[in-house]
Amino acid sequence: MATTRKRSVTKKRKKKANQRSVYHFGPGFTQGGAGMKELLGGKGANLAEMCRIGLPVPAGFTIATTVCERFNKNGGKLPPDVVQEVRKAVRRLEKDSGKGFGDPRRPLLISVRSGAALSMPGMMDTVLNLGLNADAMEGVARLTGNRRFALDARRRFIQMFANVVEGLDHTAFEQVLERAKAKAGVDADIDLPEAELEGVVADYLKLFKKLSRRPFPEDPEEQLLRSITAVFGSWMGKRAVEYRRIHKIEGLLGTAVNVQTMVFGNLGPTSGTGVCFTRDPATGEDIFYGEFLMNAQGEDVVAGIRTPQDLSGLVDVQPKAYRQLERVRRLLEKHYRDMQDIEFTIEEGTLYILQTRTGKRTARAAVRIAVEMAQKRLITRDEAVARVQAGELDRLLHPQFDPKAERHVIARGLPASPGAVSGKVVFSADEAKVQAASGEQVILVRNETSPEDVGGMHAAEGILTATGGMTSHAAVVARGMGKCCVAGAGEVRIDEDDGFFRVADTVVWAGDVISLDGTSGEVMVGAVATMPADPGTEFSTLLSWADKACRKDGLKVRANADTPADAAVARGFGAKGIGLCRTEHMFFGEKRITPMREMILAEDERSRRKALRKLLPFQRRDFAGILKAMDGLPVTIRLLDPPLHEFLPHDEDGVASVAAALDVSEDEVRERARRLQEMNPMLGHRGCRLGITYPEIYEMQVRAIYEAAAQNKKKGLRPKPEVMIPLVGSVTEYTFLRDRLKAVAREVLKKKEVTLPVVFGTMIEIPRAALRADEIGAEAQFFSFGTNDLTQMTFGFSRDDIGSFLPEYVDHKVLPADPFATMDQSGVGELVKIATERGRTAKPKLKVGICGEHGGDPASIGFCHGVGLDYVSCSPFRVPIARLAAAHAVVDAVERDV
Repeated sequence: MATTRKRSVTKKRKKKANQRSVYHFGPGFTQGGAGMKELLGGKGANLAEMCRIGLPVPAGFTIATTVCERFNKNGGKLPPDVVQEVRKAVRRLEKDSGKGFGDPRRPLLISVRSGAALSMPGMMDTVLNLGLNADAMEGVARLTGNRRFALDARRRFIQMFANVVEGLDHTAFEQVLERAKAKAGVDADIDLPEAELEGVVADYLKLFKKLSRRPFPEDPEEQLLRSITAVFGSWMGKRAVEYRRIHKIEGLLGTAVNVQTMVFGNLGPTSGTGVCFTRDPATGEDIFYGEFLMNAQGEDVVAGIRTPQDLSGLVDVQPKAYRQLERVRRLLEKHYRDMQDIEFTIEEGTLYILQTRTGKRTARAAVRIAVEMAQKRLITRDEAVARVQAGELDRLLHPQFDPKAERHVIARGLPASPGAVSGKVVFSADEAKVQAASGEQVILVRNETSPEDVGGMHAAEGILTATGGMTSHAAVVARGMGKCCVAGAGEVRIDEDDGFFRVADTVVWAGDVISLDGTSGEVMVGAVATMPADPGTEFSTLLSWADKACRKDGLKVRANADTPADAAVARGFGAKGIGLCRTEHMFFGEKRITPMREMILAEDERSRRKALRKLLPFQRRDFAGILKAMDGLPVTIRLLDPPLHEFLPHDEDGVASVAAALDVSEDEVRERARRLQEMNPMLGHRGCRLGITYPEIYEMQVRAIYEAAAQNKKKGLRPKPEVMIPLVGSVTEYTFLRDRLKAVAREVLKKKEVTLPVVFGTMIEIPRAALRADEIGAEAQFFSFGTNDLTQMTFGFSRDDIGSFLPEYVDHKVLPADPFATMDQSGVGELVKIATERGRTAKPKLKVGICGEHGGDPASIGFCHGVGLDYVSCSPFRVPIARLAAAHAVVDAVERDV
């Protein structure tokens, strides 16, 4: 299914009276499957599915997302019936494993993890090693013959429980560990001797009691129920809520909770853990990609505590497990028909798969993976088109660093997420948000990021971390956001308190500018010049498939372009014409603004026409160039729209300059500006109102358009101009101008002895025009919705001033989104629908398009397709996005009909 629209999961709220809350998974007995993600969450559904296809998955059970919904409605308390089901499920795990939860002889240890229907990596909580009380720890030590391992597992559990369940600051516990390592003279956690580790556990227990004012809970059931409560509670935690807001995730019941038998990667040199992807998530290349650590637990890899090894090195230390993992890779990608992100643990040489999910990927990787999978017939071409979110293409079209530019490289890290950015250094997520809100481009620099940093990561241009690997939190989240990220730059030494970082002898302070190359992993001092991006050959292939999907019933995509250069760029991106050429932008050139101002200052028609004759050659040249760039394709040219005061200066230096250039007094310039000034210029003397008051302005423009078209036609070209009259509110405004202007066009064509269609239409941007569209449609040859003004006039919002209150409207859900960015379908959209239906009642083949900012917004494009518009028009660099979104609309409509 296409993913351009806001992501949500179908709501099926009617709960059967006998529907269970707990679902088991494991060898020989599994109650779920991949099709149950709404109920079991992505992680729980996939664990069950992997059990069904015979993969080595540690047994466990999933508490359904419906319980999270009940939990939140119940004031953050587990329902009693769920507690009973959990107890029964634990007893089943005990029976199947032959171990006891809290039993000191054969202790059963479990993990508690979140898992929503849509992946939210790192946004909710996890607790490992549950059941490891003091007695169970001794049992683990006896069974494994490895007391150091048991102590390490115990100290990890205490620290994680303290942070996740009790809400205590993890740094206090880290400081205890760091002191112990310093005392023992070791750098890594795994090198800490057993005696010192025993002291760390004792100190952790004291610290827990001091900070929480109660002893650490040793009852396994209390540990479990409180951990489940904490994970359910994390669904409404700040970082999870912000992640869902950023990624527009709506409609979910909540998270599921997965309770699973622990397997250990930190049992010794034959144990390990890792994260892998079935393809390179940065480039999309079909290679096995990932990282691992021996003698470690899973959080060591993703939290950036230790810098992991490349997955290819696993073949040397655990060749059997590596070969098994290769088979799992191929099986899962073929089974799910998409790139998978897999977590695994090796316990004393035995491989276990702990999770699989659809892997986060960069925009370029998304395109390449979709195209290559379709070429290998793993998915269809329509599925490939639907797999790539239209908004992601924007990331492929932005500049990269110029290879010829000077680079002062001070450090290198891992190329965690591609891109090329420059910005001011900040050391906290909060500072990143503050500075970004004030318009600064910033780079967030951290030792490692945590889920609490997600807001700052979203605000920053890029992220630099001193530790962590390609699957660390920073790397995964940055790739999902399309942010440039360099991770694991070990040379970087950060001093957050004093606000600087050091690399050897180089000191970089907060506020200094650095650059990050997310493709090479380079960190540079200062800003680096950029060059246009190369989206790759698969980009064109995917868009050709998108165009094919749209060929019969889909929207055409035009561009908003005001210059020949912009028109050429738009055509290069696949635009099928120009939907909006704003002529007012043409009058601000150095040689044009003076005659424009001369026309404005003129006191009579004769003087205005004299000034307009000076502008005619410039306009003709502009139109000839744009029509040539779009040869054979329609070019909709909007006649002058803004009020005339916008072309006059309002500062004293500007007034003096105009007076000198036109040989008039400064008082005359000031007086004319004063007379043109309006209380509300957006509702004032502009658009067709100017044309009716000063018809000579529009006559000059139409003359220039058709002289340019005639000139091109005589050169063997195929010009297709369309003249658009703006701000029409009544049919009489339109016909008054159309009749006069068509006469001018025909006069020009007759004089030039050229035959061309004379096409006139109007911009629908006033609510009254939408309501009277049947009358206007009977006279016009096309409609183009100017949804910027239509939104402004429908809501009564000033788009220039809405920024002062819009954030609160969106935050408090007064509005679901900025209505100037995504169309308000129930209000503005209803007017679009009404106007289209009424216009085509009068003229069934009336051509209808949209040229406001919504023409490049994927969600709005889907609406335009549903209403039956013929085309959308957007800025040149958003044309590929609109092409893909238009295809998504067609594919979605076909899916709904099936």
